[in-house]
Amino acid sequence: MRYGRLGFWYRLVVVVARPSLALTTRREWHGQDLIPRDGGFILAANHISYVDPMSLGIYVLEAGRVPKYLAKSSLFERPLIKHVFIGANQIPVYRGTADASRALSAAVDAVNNGDCLLIYPEGSATRDPDCWPMKARTGVARLALMTGAPVIPVAQWGPQKLWRYKAKFPHPFPPKKVQVVAGAPVDLSAYAGKPLTAEVLREVTDLIMARITDLLIELRGGQPPAVTYDPKLAA
Repeated sequence: MRYGRLGFWYRLVVVVARPSLALTTRREWHGQDLIPRDGGFILAANHISYVDPMSLGIYVLEAGRVPKYLAKSSLFERPLIKHVFIGANQIPVYRGTADASRALSAAVDAVNNGDCLLIYPEGSATRDPDCWPMKARTGVARLALMTGAPVIPVAQWGPQKLWRYKAKFPHPFPPKKVQVVAGAPVDLSAYAGKPLTAEVLREVTDLIMARITDLLIELRGGQPPAVTYDPKLAA
């Protein structure tokens, strides 16, 4: 992909991130052929590290699409980050808005306009001690059902060994193996046209997260805990 198509701020991040990741990681990527080549879609991934937005972004870029990230609106207010996010045309989500549909209006517009929207359904990096996905927010389900767009599940493993969430410093050497795999679109046909009740949104969210978790099992092996970590209960 030609970086000139990305705009200055997006291009700057990629130009810095790509060689840095090349020095500190070893790629093991699968499923890029399942990333749609055109049209709007939602890419839903697990979140395990400070660096996985960069490594996953490169994965999607090299599959031929420019991902737009859905991020909490407070990040758009931080002095340095806001210039990057705004300049790169990323998408804010306004948590705490009384009307949940309005909170995601910019994301819905992006998908309907043909963009690739990258979302972390958990809302932040997992707090599960073994880095299994934690209980997700229902925004990904609302987006999927409001737009009717394909939802591509993605799992990633390895970035947490480079820089785990809450760790003060990264551990770049020796280089860490970073695995990413995309799956086929999640079949949500059974929910088409249904009202967006809390029950429906939870079911769809859990279905999407189950697909992500299945892909993650393929990468890391083992089994997730019988009870999914819930940050609200742990608070």
